[in-house]
Amino acid sequence: MSEIPGDLKFLKSHEWARVESDGTVTVGISDHAQSLLGDLVYVELPGVGDRVQAGNACAVVESVKAASDVYAPVSGEVVAINEALNDKPETINEDAYGEGWIFVVKMENKDELGELLDPDAYAELIEGEDH
Repeated sequence: MSEIPGDLKFLKSHEWARVESDGTVTVGISDHAQSLLGDLVYVELPGVGDRVQAGNACAVVESVKAASDVYAPVSGEVVAINEALNDKPETINEDAYGEGWIFVVKMENKDELGELLDPDAYAELIEGEDH
């Protein structure tokens, strides 16, 4: 299993959130999630300008095995999407915590970050799933 970056927060549904220096939040799915899904073949991205609500589905990743909703870790406005995923959804498989990001949100409520799991708690969660 790959290292879980220490600067990320996680939802129990396996999305990660990284707070950027400008206060926006970059969102993707964890390396664990992409390995469970297998080879990704399609990503349905939210639209720039869409409003997302913490805990609500706002994107979809589809693999040869299954389709899975991607949930917003924080509420706010989508300010960027990773359009490269339209042509290369497998980027998420190759670099889940880097080039495989899915969208960026301009966060409305910093308190929502407190609801998310830190890397250690997330590691415990996925360890529990593996048993």
